[in-house]
Amino acid sequence: MRKLLAVLLSVLLMMTAVTALGEGKLRVGMECGYAPYNWQQTRETEFTAAIADGNGFADGYDVQIARRIAEALDMELEVVKTEWDGLIPSLNAGNIDLIIAGMSPTAERKMTIDFTDYYYQSELVVVVRADGPYAGAKKLEDLSGAVICAQLNTFHDTVIDQIPGVIHDMPRETFPAMIVNLLAGSVDGYVAERPGAEADVMANPGLTYVKFDEGMGFEASEDDTAISIGIAYGSPYKDAINEVLASISEEERVQIMLEATSRQPLVAE
Repeated sequence: MRKLLAVLLSVLLMMTAVTALGEGKLRVGMECGYAPYNWQQTRETEFTAAIADGNGFADGYDVQIARRIAEALDMELEVVKTEWDGLIPSLNAGNIDLIIAGMSPTAERKMTIDFTDYYYQSELVVVVRADGPYAGAKKLEDLSGAVICAQLNTFHDTVIDQIPGVIHDMPRETFPAMIVNLLAGSVDGYVAERPGAEADVMANPGLTYVKFDEGMGFEASEDDTAISIGIAYGSPYKDAINEVLASISEEERVQIMLEATSRQPLVAE
């Protein structure tokens, strides 16, 4: 009897949680500084979502996915601009409902939060100066002797040592900081995902990125190069979100990313 009551109580709590999905705001955390996944701008458009506390508007691939999820859940989307290192703590503290921020579901992160199915699949590349000695690299060995960095507390920083003879420089907090360092010659390159690299190159004509020949780039698991939505363990949002993601075809995802890349601001606002 006690087991039956426990099951009934669990079902009741789940039904209550699912009913609550259509009420209130959907608070989504992201950096608002990682184009083309997400960025901040001052003007509102048909593609943007308001940032909490009146900090302008957010656009990008992540925002378009967040908009679809909010619409499906019949909730009002609110973007909560959060530093990268603060995203998981904010989720676990209940300050945000979801992390949609170009985050990979790595084994380390899965120890503290749960993830949905993938909503984008990418690959790792290295951004370098277009007029530099590494612009023509085709394999990791071609970057031997280069000073390479990555963003702080990301999987990107862990793959740098796969480059033979690399000088592994200290990680930076943001991609804009790495771009400044690269253009100034403080580093020879930084690790990024291909969409982010394409966005950085589009905004900075002096940069390019290394297109590795097949099998000649970084070794990484699917979870490390995929992008998923971070959720709290036991979140009632998971099944509903996965249904939304399943309804977006691979072709449509590519198109959404291309459109986001074409809209990204060439100069930070």
